[in-house]
Amino acid sequence: MVEPLTALAAQGWAALQALAISPKTALALYLLLQLLAVALVVDAIARARTTQGAIAWAVALIAMPLVAVPLYLLFGQRRFYGYVDARRRGDLQIQAIATAAIAQLSREYRASSSAAAELGDTAPRQRWQTLEQLASIPATRANHIELLIDGEATFNAIMAAIESANSYLLVQFYIIRNDRTGRRLQQALIAAAQRGVAVQLLYDGIGSWGLSRRFTAALRRAGVKAQPFTTSRFNWRGRFQVNFRNHRKIVVVDGHTALVGGLNIGDEYAGHHRRLTPWRDTHLKLTGPAVLGVQLSFIEDWYWVTDRLLPLHWQGAPAAAGEGAGAEVLAIPTGPADELESCQLMFLTAINSAERELLIATPYFVPDEPVIKALRLAALRGVRVQIITPQLTDSHWVQLSSIAHMEECAMPGITFYQYTAGFMHQKVLLADRQRVLIGTANLDNRSFRLNFELTLAVHDPAFSAQVNAMLQQDLGNSQPFNPQAYNQRHWVRRALGRIFRLLAPLQ
Repeated sequence: MVEPLTALAAQGWAALQALAISPKTALALYLLLQLLAVALVVDAIARARTTQGAIAWAVALIAMPLVAVPLYLLFGQRRFYGYVDARRRGDLQIQAIATAAIAQLSREYRASSSAAAELGDTAPRQRWQTLEQLASIPATRANHIELLIDGEATFNAIMAAIESANSYLLVQFYIIRNDRTGRRLQQALIAAAQRGVAVQLLYDGIGSWGLSRRFTAALRRAGVKAQPFTTSRFNWRGRFQVNFRNHRKIVVVDGHTALVGGLNIGDEYAGHHRRLTPWRDTHLKLTGPAVLGVQLSFIEDWYWVTDRLLPLHWQGAPAAAGEGAGAEVLAIPTGPADELESCQLMFLTAINSAERELLIATPYFVPDEPVIKALRLAALRGVRVQIITPQLTDSHWVQLSSIAHMEECAMPGITFYQYTAGFMHQKVLLADRQRVLIGTANLDNRSFRLNFELTLAVHDPAFSAQVNAMLQQDLGNSQPFNPQAYNQRHWVRRALGRIFRLLAPLQ
């Protein structure tokens, strides 16, 4: 171990000597860089949320300071401190809003355990209730939830929802493209603003880096309040926190309807990508009191960006009576400003709630050690675990890392499948055909610790049956995948996958 590190340090020294500067200056710069690297090692050990991440950064910083120091400044932070500070500044106002909303939801719409008891689902339901502690808001009944499969159904529902708005719209996406699909959204928001609807639009500054000023200027001229979510507001330190991304996809209409799921705004999500097509994804349309949880997530992000709160409707209303109007739903926002690793804990709770069957669809399978152990423990207690990932990939190195993680996770009772009918981007978990997670979070380290995500937890037999039918069709478009056999055939990819797997805490 020492000899490779010494060799790398010597290479760094040689690189500094190669610059057109005197040896004394080169030595001074080298020593300064080493001191900075040591200071950052201390910072990494103090702040890293996992031991693996701390070790990976420490080794890289000492061995390759010339490369690792700038990378750590850009990607090494694991907690979004500026957002935490902004949350504290707005805490009294936001907490007052949240407290009033939670009081009403608890009084009028809080889900009870009686329905679960009638279904013979009491013990898993009690474990499922842990999610309420993570969300800091109660799960509510009297919701209607509609499953939206793929781009056409989702974008048609989004446009119809925007056209139906009377008072306000809250719109948030990680990626918005300046293409046909993006311009369709742009024109719908402009039309809403022109008819007097208050329109607020958030887009991630990194995910939507290619969005032109002309695109956003047209929105602002029409009265749309369009803002990028960046990490550098109010805090110089945030300028180095490019690793944090707002991965949420939200549309809220007048406080009573919300759309949440895996689809961003771009032609590829509508199935028009040259290579990644057909695009397989899942979104949800929600009406009822649980919409307030989605709305609370948006106003925290909006406050971070603008330092202002929005005048919104906070009286939860039940979905219209009828078929599917009794779903129990909980909105779970997670992110790097949370005190706990809430996204990881959400997945652990869902996995541990399964008693018979667990079906997961994720585009990236790069879980950490606790999640892998939870999946293996589920298999040991007799749960049938099926995990679907795409055969077609939008990132070859992430796919190699995914296969390495599959090899580690594989055991009797856990079956992996590769979706072969296009690129699969959905994020869905179904436990015992009764409890569902659908949202924006992937089963990877970035979603667990770095991204702002939003997931809807649904406990409803009728809706779960729809999700099961959808996933069974996806299984029909997939083939079993044996990661061990694959790696035996492709030893070079196996070696690369294990390297990328080691870098998973840094991804």
